[in-house]
Amino acid sequence: MSLSLIKNYVLTKELATKIDLILAAHENDGSQLVGILLDIQELIPNHYIPEEVAYYLAEKLDVKITNIYDCITFYSSLSTTPRAKYPIQICNSIVCKVNQNDTIFTTLKDLLGINLNEITYDGRFTLESVACFGACDMAPAVRINGKVYGYLTSRAKIENLLSELI
Repeated sequence: MSLSLIKNYVLTKELATKIDLILAAHENDGSQLVGILLDIQELIPNHYIPEEVAYYLAEKLDVKITNIYDCITFYSSLSTTPRAKYPIQICNSIVCKVNQNDTIFTTLKDLLGINLNEITYDGRFTLESVACFGACDMAPAVRINGKVYGYLTSRAKIENLLSELI
């Protein structure tokens, strides 16, 4: 699917029904917005919150659209732009830096042939630099679709991780 087609995302009745079920599971409680957005993002191919979905949520939860976007842009697990099947989030905390997170970035760049915020030709991977996600005990670490992978201290370990995802 080309990126231009993804940007013209249409909220279907089927997706709206699934979103309504997620909202019901969260008791239509706007204070649970982060959990709601994470659950919805899992439903959507390319792991992001399209504009149409954000407006739908604002209406259903009776919250300002700016509150929706404040939440999406604050948390690194959420995105307003399409991502790959496996968005690889590289922890950029001081602990990971001290533990050579630049090795992860350099190796992934080399193996995948992409830079930060780019998507591989097959749509499988994208690289993102994010703030600490609480895996300091496993540094250097990455997070892929919510799962943390740590102790990535060599090219071989990174290659093994990628092979598990292919």
